[in-house]
Amino acid sequence: MHTLAQLEAGALQGITRLQLAAGLTAFPEAIYTLADSLEILDLSNNALSELPADLHRLTNLRVIFCSNNRFRRLPEALGACPKLEMIGFKSNQIEEVPAGALPEQTRWLILTDNRVASLPERLGMLKRLQKLMLAGNQLTALPASLRQCHHLELLRISANLLTSFPDVVLDLPRLCWLAFAGNPFCESHSEHGEFPQVSMEDLQIHDVLGQGASGVISRGSWKRNIHGFSDEVAVKVFKGEVTSDGYPLDELEACLSLGQHPNLVTPLARMHSAGHAGLVMELIPADYRNLGQPPSLASCTRDTFTAGQSFRIQTLSRFIEQMQSVASHLQEHSISHGDLYAHNVLVNDEGHVLFGDFGAASRYHFLAKYQREGIAQIEARALTCFIEDMLGLCPEEDKGTTEYQRLLARVSG
Repeated sequence: MHTLAQLEAGALQGITRLQLAAGLTAFPEAIYTLADSLEILDLSNNALSELPADLHRLTNLRVIFCSNNRFRRLPEALGACPKLEMIGFKSNQIEEVPAGALPEQTRWLILTDNRVASLPERLGMLKRLQKLMLAGNQLTALPASLRQCHHLELLRISANLLTSFPDVVLDLPRLCWLAFAGNPFCESHSEHGEFPQVSMEDLQIHDVLGQGASGVISRGSWKRNIHGFSDEVAVKVFKGEVTSDGYPLDELEACLSLGQHPNLVTPLARMHSAGHAGLVMELIPADYRNLGQPPSLASCTRDTFTAGQSFRIQTLSRFIEQMQSVASHLQEHSISHGDLYAHNVLVNDEGHVLFGDFGAASRYHFLAKYQREGIAQIEARALTCFIEDMLGLCPEEDKGTTEYQRLLARVSG
């Protein structure tokens, strides 16, 4: 994080990334002193409502983030920036997206948690668009031109006002990660009476194990264990607000609808806590670790991995076999995961896989057959990307094996 004082004193000359959060109500003119070097500008968590018309003076600007501000209209000044390709305006009050605000070279557009009711047909001219985040808006339809975005790989349209499934997404040849739950066309949630209901008062909450956009997961133990569960469990308390993937309650619905599988964390009970929904699950043993890391600005939609990370082909093949089994289980239950990535996979030294994070999951059993088949095909592409990533972790000495060649033929065919 930088300060406005540093910027105005000239202490930041030559930097490529600037991050300012200082209650700004106006764009600091001193930012233009960085025009020769600045590539990433993060003005999130301020009180801005507009950007200057001459923003294009930042000739090397590639990425701009303005989340948690007061914009009501996506600034048209963005469209004139010659190198701008990543735009993030999450959690503003944006109602209008002018066609002129979208640079033709856009690869990444985030408008999550705004008030957008429609998008311009110009969206189809963004031939490089790979990631489009639109959850938590007021969209009633998607522009027909979206089918021209042949490079679009990740799309979030959950928690909008869509009255029917947007068939245009089925025409996107590279779409792998789709989330659409929480729209009027979706069926209402089940009561899931097969799971017992417990109270936070039944549990002792210990250390936090992790937290994400949808909630906080903690280790818990029972004060009153009347259902005969394990003494120690994991407890997830869902937040109420919309996330980048959609509504937390849709994640809860997916978790409770899936049934049991050896590569999924087993849900045990529903829980309510201070007005928030919760889920009690089996506790994951401490020897499990993340297989991958989330995408970076550079990789956009593809996972990243630790430098030097590798596995023998036998282990990689086992990872893939287990994920294929999970994917089949999801399809049997008509649930699209929407986020089938290695960074949502945990593995242990024995090569066992646990797959999780259902924040982008969507049920689709109520859709027409061609729509169900199209969604299954989208999920299959995500699995192919996972296999490609796994083969990228294979050491050179195993690339001549029959098993490596078999898996390679699957993704290249």
